Amino acid sequence: MQLRWSLPLLTLAALPAWAQGVIKIGEINSYKAQPAFLEPYKKGMELAVEQVNAAGGIAGKKLQLIVRDDNATPGDAVRAAEELYTREKIDVLTGSFLSHVGLALTDYAKQKKRFFLASEPLTDKIVWADGNHYTYRLRGSTYMQTAMLVEEALKLKKKRWAIVYPNYEYGQSAIATFKTLMKARQPDIEFVAEQAPALGKIDAGSVVQALADAKPDAIFNVLFATDLGKFVREGNTRGLFKGREVVGLLTAEPEYLDPLKKEAPIGWTVTGYPWYSINTPEHAAFLKAYQAKFKDYPRLGTIVGYNAIQSIAAGLRKTKGDPDTEKLIAAFKGLEVATPFGPITYRAQDNQSTMGAYIGKTAYDEKLGHGVLVDYRYADGKNYQPTDEEVKKLRPATAN
Repeated sequence: MQLRWSLPLLTLAALPAWAQGVIKIGEINSYKAQPAFLEPYKKGMELAVEQVNAAGGIAGKKLQLIVRDDNATPGDAVRAAEELYTREKIDVLTGSFLSHVGLALTDYAKQKKRFFLASEPLTDKIVWADGNHYTYRLRGSTYMQTAMLVEEALKLKKKRWAIVYPNYEYGQSAIATFKTLMKARQPDIEFVAEQAPALGKIDAGSVVQALADAKPDAIFNVLFATDLGKFVREGNTRGLFKGREVVGLLTAEPEYLDPLKKEAPIGWTVTGYPWYSINTPEHAAFLKAYQAKFKDYPRLGTIVGYNAIQSIAAGLRKTKGDPDTEKLIAAFKGLEVATPFGPITYRAQDNQSTMGAYIGKTAYDEKLGHGVLVDYRYADGKNYQPTDEEVKKLRPATAN
């Protein structure tokens, strides 16, 4: 009698999670290292999972989110991925924030032949130099967002530029792209100073002084998180920004701008997320649902987490709930996804989504008590991509 009962149980245990009525999404990220971005990100994922399941799930199957921390190190991220597959029996892998960690998971996906949606890491290598058949990327790349800002930087007609960036893959990529695109459009440009502090270890006083000593006309900044805060405070104290234009990535994302409060920079041209004044039906519905659930306002991380789950759900709908790697890869080719920023598409030529960014000027809002993005526009990512011919040169032929 005992044998007759145990055999069906063993058979059930051997079935993949999706066949048992649940689809497990494994998510790996630097929660302890980057909480300002990733705590709201996790909430965005949770809201999306709740909405998908409330609407009946995917082909009758519920989504289940299983999260792991990568300790901001590539090795731990790869070990977490393997543990999620072997112990938790996940069906789909997503996540990563830091670019070097995202690259490690991109390589893991290639080696293990498993679908991976890189949700946040910005390095261009994920879809180009190190791109592969198994990896897609959600957020607009470093190239895309830098190209948006170059469009604005050229309008300033400044010749002498100083640059400052965190010295790892994302920062290096952003600066290389900025230099290349600016030189192509403004051949007389001069880069008179370059500061590259280690991520999270900026000596703001010495960085600000070095930039000031070079007497630039403008500054291109891609610092973020605590490094950005220290840089802004020290720059304000020493008058670095007075009479100078500043252009920068990520600055007006609420997770980085809000903590500065009255010290928020004024008049910088940056990317950001003006959740408080986006008047579109898609965003209004998202904002209402998020505030009802969490009694808080969203950050940019929230949008990325939400869009990641909604993208996976959209792909799974095309496969009728089957998370088979090759079926998901086929589903993501040209996949269209509805998001709070409007529709996005995953490009077939390089597995990159067309998720865009808001570009505007920083200001201070007395009522909100923190910095805001004003005079902004939404830059659709589809308009800031290299040509298909350029992509063929950038991406290995074996990646498709």
